[in-house]
Amino acid sequence: MDDDCPLAALVVAATAGDHRAWHELVDRYAPLLVSVIRRFRFPPNETDDVAQTVWLRLIEHLDDLKEPRALPQWIITTGRREALRHLSTRGRSVPHDPLEATWSSQQIERIEPDDELLRAERHAALLAGMAELPSRQRLLLQLFVEDPPLSYSEISVRTGIPVGSIGPTRARALDRLRATQPIRNYTTEPVESGSTGRRLT
Repeated sequence: MDDDCPLAALVVAATAGDHRAWHELVDRYAPLLVSVIRRFRFPPNETDDVAQTVWLRLIEHLDDLKEPRALPQWIITTGRREALRHLSTRGRSVPHDPLEATWSSQQIERIEPDDELLRAERHAALLAGMAELPSRQRLLLQLFVEDPPLSYSEISVRTGIPVGSIGPTRARALDRLRATQPIRNYTTEPVESGSTGRRLT
């Protein structure tokens, strides 16, 4: 199974029992799922538990996924649902004193302003779009957001792309990213009445 295989082909192959296709799906969309779950501020072990539950749900329902391009949104929705379910279960099993400062601060942290929600949606769209890119383009774009920034020479060493080709390759990768279904859905979805859509920047 080619790492650059289109999403639809991966879903079809995974549904047919191709283990390599399944592992490729997990590798591509694990960052997206983890980013959704981390918003609930679970410790690492609980984040892993929720993620495993989501992957099990996907195994159970992969046959029901009629539109492969809907997979990123399915992961986002199911990740949130399972995280909320885990949060609810944990809240019932661990008693809290509402007079404790730590308890009240946790409740405040869970109330997210609209601008934070918009940032989270934009981040999720970017991760889902990145997952549809060929592995070399994904790596290149990831290296461009390293902090501190990497030089073209360092990027060339890590990707094997000649220094003179890095700029044009990055431009092609960004064009391909903008054309992915998650990014197109995000940028064309109206924010409010009369709005033409969202922007990534």
